[in-house]
Amino acid sequence: MADVGIDTPHGGEHETTTGLPSTKLAMWLFLSSECLLFGALITTYVLYRGRSAVGPYPADVFDIPYTSVSSFVLLASSLTMVLALSAAQKRDMGRMRLWLLATAMLGLTFVGGQVYEFTTFYREGLSLSTNLFGTTFYVLTGFHGVHVTVGVMMLLSLVGMSTADRLPDEPAFPVEMVGLYWHFVDIVWIVIFTIVYLIPSGAPQR
Repeated sequence: MADVGIDTPHGGEHETTTGLPSTKLAMWLFLSSECLLFGALITTYVLYRGRSAVGPYPADVFDIPYTSVSSFVLLASSLTMVLALSAAQKRDMGRMRLWLLATAMLGLTFVGGQVYEFTTFYREGLSLSTNLFGTTFYVLTGFHGVHVTVGVMMLLSLVGMSTADRLPDEPAFPVEMVGLYWHFVDIVWIVIFTIVYLIPSGAPQR
């Protein structure tokens, strides 16, 4: 049977009936499922954050200026990711690796800041099992932190593949795919930061 796919310049990828290469379509489907998952976690947090019978409560532990700086670091990584893609499209492998490394380092800085924040909260008496706020907060933000960590591993893998000259003939395509994931993680954090840290939870319901 003849192959009805249409060749594209994306490393031998074939377009689907949607007009998108199969890998890109798979990535969009994956991100769509992640939207549903994060949506469920955020909704759970909103429903239960004000129902803790015992403290500490959000106002007791949150350090908004610190988390704001950490959030800025993560959002800045979106810019370096764009610059990495631009360099890949120009086949400037040196600059591409530089910006990919910069993105990974910013991501690691964010994760390190999150670990420090979790440690501080734990010392102040907020653990995963302390109350409903602690449970929903750690699950939501920790799950996001895991996603950032996975993204950092993907970025470093691209750097390693580029150094070993193992990227496909069209290097911009894998960088674009990782970039989609990275920008998604950044956008999700904007939502989490706004809902969790900036919107007051109100008086706890006893």
